[in-house]
Amino acid sequence: MPYTIDTQGWLDPHLAQEWLLTNGMGSFAASTILSCNTRRYHGLLCAATNPPVGRVMTLNRVAEVLIFDGDNEQPVELSINQFGQHLHPRGDRYLRRFQSDDVIRWEYDVRDGTLVKELLLCWKKNTIAIRYSWTGPKMELQVLPFVSLRDFHALRRAGNTIYAKSSDRAVSVYENPNAINIQADGGQFIFKPDWWYGHTYAVEQERGQDFTEDLYTPGRFTITCETGTVLTLVASIEAIETFDWKAELATRQQVFAVDSSASPAVQKLLRAAKDFVVARKQPEGGDGQTILAGYPWFADWGRDTMISLPGLLLVSKRFDEARQVLSVFARYVSEGMIPNLFDDYSNEPRYNTVDASLWFVHAAHEYLNASGDRKSFDEVLLPACRSIVNGYRSGTRFHIGMDPADGLITQGDHSTQLTWMDAKCNGITFTPRQGKAVEINALWYHALRLLGENQLADRVQKSFVETFWVSPFRGLADVVDGDRKDNAIRPNQIFAVSLPNSPLSREHQLAVVEVVRRELLTPFGLRTLSRTDRNYHSRYTGPQIQRDAAYHNGIVWPWLLGAFLDAHLNVHDHSPASVQQAKQWLSPLVDGMNDTACIGSISEIYEADPPQRPVGCCAQAWSVAETLRLAVKLGM
Repeated sequence: MPYTIDTQGWLDPHLAQEWLLTNGMGSFAASTILSCNTRRYHGLLCAATNPPVGRVMTLNRVAEVLIFDGDNEQPVELSINQFGQHLHPRGDRYLRRFQSDDVIRWEYDVRDGTLVKELLLCWKKNTIAIRYSWTGPKMELQVLPFVSLRDFHALRRAGNTIYAKSSDRAVSVYENPNAINIQADGGQFIFKPDWWYGHTYAVEQERGQDFTEDLYTPGRFTITCETGTVLTLVASIEAIETFDWKAELATRQQVFAVDSSASPAVQKLLRAAKDFVVARKQPEGGDGQTILAGYPWFADWGRDTMISLPGLLLVSKRFDEARQVLSVFARYVSEGMIPNLFDDYSNEPRYNTVDASLWFVHAAHEYLNASGDRKSFDEVLLPACRSIVNGYRSGTRFHIGMDPADGLITQGDHSTQLTWMDAKCNGITFTPRQGKAVEINALWYHALRLLGENQLADRVQKSFVETFWVSPFRGLADVVDGDRKDNAIRPNQIFAVSLPNSPLSREHQLAVVEVVRRELLTPFGLRTLSRTDRNYHSRYTGPQIQRDAAYHNGIVWPWLLGAFLDAHLNVHDHSPASVQQAKQWLSPLVDGMNDTACIGSISEIYEADPPQRPVGCCAQAWSVAETLRLAVKLGM
């Protein structure tokens, strides 16, 4: 997507627009269009040292300095950074064009020349390349690399634990156990180590996090440029031997190629989908596939993976990868549960959710329906599905189990947050949903029908309506826990209509869809709570406790739009009018990929009231997945 840039001293909207490159193993490069890092997660190489996790921020940024006529007193500096309330230097004033594609490309007009800068992240390698091409009068180009070599969640402070060694055209920067090697194919490297203090990350500041960082530079690469001069820098956590730009670019283009017969909207979504499918070590050795929940900070979560899989992999007929993803989680089934996440550092599974396992049953059957792979289903996936249902029937961790009185699933206590509405901070659970949650029991009923447990499913269907139905004006209760019945209008009830097996009558389904449309629908997804509720929050900003209070109490989630549109189509028998209406409801999310948040992707969440600013993770798997699934279903 090409952009013409003319800031004229104004940074909006480009300072809020981000770009992202991924490499299929959890590593990424990301920043803003203007190359001003506004997050701690912005950098040119965030390397996954234990794919897809163990991520280390290595090369944070580079600074370009252009010297004309040997005049070192009036350098032209192309970078832009925030220090406190000030921006320095102001390279944005020279930036004229930006493009995000297989490479990230910037064009700067300087004096009577043009400097083109291109960034390439190599596929399945912790390696990036930066290429500079100059057209114009003779000048000296200086490139300063800035590194932090720290955990990608942390921030760097100046100290004496980082050191470097250099040669004519290369430098290596170390801090045990991490290192980054940088080399150029021309010019020379001048060793001059230094620290730059107080880089300010505005997004972290807004989120109430630590927001300043010191960065280390070992020196600068220099080269004398005339028209036609090309300089390529390569940075890697591995040793650098040879580098072939054309070959690496061709590999990336092949990986990210999409069906040219698809519509522009679907092509855009198919391309975005590929960012989230990454390698993971199999329990028995070798690489499998998994799905990262979002960039820049999420790893692979069981819940997000199972919800995302139909859109990311089945729609595009990537059945081998879908089978590998499902098989990884199937092998980790324990006491009737799949992991909700793998630890960022140890890679060990954690079991702390009630819905991920039921979404696995759904995803496994969707895989069978789409692929026809009966062998993998019967041998690997079906046993896992039966283990899940048996575990829920007899009871498992966190008080998850079937109530023998009515056949419904109950779970948790006052200290747990086991559903997808799981925000908790300083011991406060902001959406306490222990007991019988509506979407969990809709998924339970659906799973029973899928596995042919029809006698129990009949019983659950009767209990579901008796337990959750409130009225035509409120739809279904969100949670029932003994005598406590939470009638807050939330989007969770929509799954009782959207799933292929619904426990509701047609009359009840119509009422639920109308309640959700009236109270929760926005152009970018569903609100998580009705605006009429006293607990409603519309903005997502400030320290974590403030953000977590809003996270599921009003804030809009794009992924929920998929379930709403499924439900809308179901109750209207997929009539032409209902399809047309669904397209209109989905269009803002697709169109927004061009110019909001992360260019070419879809954010995790949006604020609840206009102008509905995108916030949270800038690229979220289930946001893209559900939009893609519905776009294909609707023929957009």
